[in-house]
Amino acid sequence: MQSICAIEGVKAAGIKEGKFGLALIEAEGTAAAAFTMNKACAAPIILMRERMKKGYLTATITNSGCANALTGKQGISDAMEMAAIAGEYLGVEPETVGVASTGVISRYLNLPLIRDQCSRIAPMMSHGPDAEIAAARAIMTTDLIEKHALVERDGFVIGGICKGSGMIAPNMGTMLGYVYTDAEISQQDLQDALKCAVRRSFNRVVVDGDTSTNDVVFCTATGAAGKVSKDEFTKALEECCTILGKHIAKDGEGATKMIEVVVRNALTEDDADLIARTIVGSPLVKTAVYGEDPNWGRIVAAAGRSGAEIDPDIVSCWISNRNIRAQVCDRGTISADLSQAKAALSGGEVRIELDLALGSENATAWGCDLTEKYVEINGKYTT
Repeated sequence: MQSICAIEGVKAAGIKEGKFGLALIEAEGTAAAAFTMNKACAAPIILMRERMKKGYLTATITNSGCANALTGKQGISDAMEMAAIAGEYLGVEPETVGVASTGVISRYLNLPLIRDQCSRIAPMMSHGPDAEIAAARAIMTTDLIEKHALVERDGFVIGGICKGSGMIAPNMGTMLGYVYTDAEISQQDLQDALKCAVRRSFNRVVVDGDTSTNDVVFCTATGAAGKVSKDEFTKALEECCTILGKHIAKDGEGATKMIEVVVRNALTEDDADLIARTIVGSPLVKTAVYGEDPNWGRIVAAAGRSGAEIDPDIVSCWISNRNIRAQVCDRGTISADLSQAKAALSGGEVRIELDLALGSENATAWGCDLTEKYVEINGKYTT
């Protein structure tokens, strides 16, 4: 799969050694970023919030295995040293290198290992599918699959990779994203487009309800393809981020099913957004989907506690998979054929639709079921 390396000027490399990996991606251009909203954010987030004000990147360096979070002043110094190491081996200014980390919280970085890995992979930087696969694998933690996306438009291309499997909740999760485009776009327009795209993609993915300390999405525009329409670019960027977000939902820790929640005809998009995220994040909904239990009242109950405007007497609800679409509620009236609803919960993808009949605004969120395997993974994460 080629995505980021489908963009001219992007080179990548990576290495994974046990739990510890390192990825380098090189591309020069206008840049924007979105960060976690967790106030206990990691050192790389603190550093990059300041450095991204310049709106320009030449490369990124990412380590896996250690989050460099809750590490105080040493953590900031270590994140700066990571940028300096990448700058040294790539021949770029350290202040123009994006830094990210993922892994165990409250552990210090092994800088000698990071330097050693960087010295070995920097000469391997290349522009091709194998290079980006190596980079995508290097940043994985509990992920089971690499995550790539490519969106092509008339005149420009957007490609992205990301990692994320657990500690995923609105305001992004334990996820790192790297998006590249050959479009020429101003830094402000790029930041606006990224903010919009993240709101409608990564911020609508819920695996477990925990918001990470380390989330970041970097977006770099090389400008090689020339100027583009801001509106067209924003739509394409949202599509790219949505593809990546759905990959995260499918790869949720211990998951057996991806859940898509579609909320239609809300009073506002914010209401539709809030209800969709509340439903897909509900442990009761997640476990019902896992057990293929057509306990659809949990869906409307979750919507009702979301804080958004809802009238249960006029709500309609459907559960479906690729083969069956079962209506369980018709404008507040029970219409469930429970055997059909149970059948609709089978398979690897489940879709829940809610029509609020209050307005005209819509939103979609993604997540996964909640299984015993999730508890097993996270009960022994550091041991």
